[in-house]
Amino acid sequence: MMNGVKVRRITVKDVPQIIEIQESITKKKISKAWIQSIEAHLRKHDVVGFVALRDDGVVGFIIGEIKGPGFGIEKSGWIVVVGVCARCMGIGIGRALAKKLFEYFRRKGIQDIYTAVRWDAIDMLSFFKSIGFDRSEFINLGKHLD
Repeated sequence: MMNGVKVRRITVKDVPQIIEIQESITKKKISKAWIQSIEAHLRKHDVVGFVALRDDGVVGFIIGEIKGPGFGIEKSGWIVVVGVCARCMGIGIGRALAKKLFEYFRRKGIQDIYTAVRWDAIDMLSFFKSIGFDRSEFINLGKHLD
């Protein structure tokens, strides 16, 4: 426990509080598609997530999944989404959640962990750098369909 914060496994029942956190971060209403995507992820076999609790309320979350083989690697861990409520940022909640997820991946034999971040999301880039991420051997490509 850190600063009165406990970390436990995520459940679908946590989704309403996860939505509140995401809306506090983005400062806008979360789409139904985003919510459905999170709920679908939580039902998958190779997906795991954790929430950080403070005063019995969810103040942070992280969702990861195991993928592979593909793209030249056997198995890898991926961070799908991470968020910490705005008023709790900067006190180590994201780091504690990532540590818990990394421990899970390690137990599953995963050595390589990836995520994708928008190039202009300086706060997220700084967070991921602070927990040991750097550029990978992959190049993130995109295409927009009309």
